[in-house]
Amino acid sequence: MDLPFAPRGENRKSLSISLPCAAVGVISGTSMDAVDVALLTTDGDSHIVRGPGLARPYTPAERQTVAAALPDAMAAPDSRHRTALITAAEQVVTEAHGDAIAAFLAAEGLTADLIGWHGQTIAHAPERRMTFQIGDADALARRFGVPVVSAMRQADVAAGGQGAPLVPAYHRALAASAGLAGPVLVINLGGVANVTFIDGDTLIAFDTGPASALIDDAMAEVGKAYDEGGSLAASGTVDEAALARLMDNDYFALAPPKSLDRDAFSPAPVAQLGFADRIATLTRFSAEALSAGVRQLPARPVTVIAAGGGTMNRTMIGFIEDALGVPVRSADAAGFSAEFMEAEAFAYLAVRSLRGLPLTFPGTTGVSAPLTGGATSFPAD
Repeated sequence: MDLPFAPRGENRKSLSISLPCAAVGVISGTSMDAVDVALLTTDGDSHIVRGPGLARPYTPAERQTVAAALPDAMAAPDSRHRTALITAAEQVVTEAHGDAIAAFLAAEGLTADLIGWHGQTIAHAPERRMTFQIGDADALARRFGVPVVSAMRQADVAAGGQGAPLVPAYHRALAASAGLAGPVLVINLGGVANVTFIDGDTLIAFDTGPASALIDDAMAEVGKAYDEGGSLAASGTVDEAALARLMDNDYFALAPPKSLDRDAFSPAPVAQLGFADRIATLTRFSAEALSAGVRQLPARPVTVIAAGGGTMNRTMIGFIEDALGVPVRSADAAGFSAEFMEAEAFAYLAVRSLRGLPLTFPGTTGVSAPLTGGATSFPAD
C-alpha cells in the first residue's frame, strides 16, 4: 500500500510511503528522565516488527530548563502560548530529541520513512480542553528529511476526550499478536501510571495516579534522578497515616476514563517523614493508587504486563503485586519491551494517523467516538 501526502504550506510536492514502513517513535515522558527512541516496522494495524531502541538521558541542565517552564505552562490559556521560559524549554527539547534520533540512526545504521514524535508534555489539563506538548516538529522534519507526525493528543482533547492514554491501541495489537490469555492488563509506569484493560472487544484505559513522578521529585532533593532499583524505598518504612492522606483524593472515585497531570498530587502528607520513609510511602502510594483503579474494571485481570521506567523499581513492582494479588510480568519477559514500548507505540500511532485510523476510543479517553489525530510536518524539500 502506498500513502500519498499533500504537504502543508507552499511546497505542494506529493510524497508517498509504502506500508509497512520503518517508523521511528520518539517520546520523553512526564518523568523527564530521558528521550526514548525506537524503530517499528508496521502498517499501523496488525503488522508489527519490533526493532532496536535507544535511551538518551536528559542532562541536568536540560531537565532544569524544562522543569522551569512547568508553572508557565499550567497557567497558559492554550498550547500556542509561549513565554521566555517555555520558548527556552522548547528549544532544548527539540535539540535533545533531534540529537537522540540522530544518535540512534547512526548507531544502528538505519534510515527511517517516518518519525512519530510525542514531544515533551509540560501541562495536561483536559478539563480546560488543553494539553501542552512542546517541540518543533517542522524543525525535525527538515533535519531528517522525512515526515514527522506529532500533536497526537490535541484532536481528542478538543473533542472533549482526556487526550490520554494514547498507547492502548498499540497494547491491544501487541496482546493480539502474542495471544495473551485475557483479560489482559498492561501497566505503564512512567511519571504517571496508566493501565490498559483488554478483554475481547472491551478496551479501557486511564491514568491511575503517580508512578515515579513524586518519587523522582523527592530524589532530586538529594541530587539523584530516581530511586535506583527501589533500594531506598526498601530501606524505609511505609507510614500508613501518611499513605491514607495521600489516598484521600477525589480522583480515585472518578469513573474511568480519566487522566492526570504529573503534578496533580501533592507530596505534603509525607513532608515530615524521614527521607527513606518518604520514599517508601510514595512508592507504596503508587501501587495503592493503581490498585484502586484496577478495582474499577469490569473483570479481574488474568495476565498483567508492566512496562516503563518504573519496572526497574523492584520495590514498586513488589508493592503492585501485593496490592493486585496477581503476578506482574515485565514486558521484556512477555517478549515485548519494558523500556521502549511507548516509543514503539508512537511509531505505530504515527502510521495510524497517516492512514486516518483511530488513535483514541470512548473507553480509553472518553471521547464520544473512535477518533484519529495528529499533525504531519513535511521536509522543506
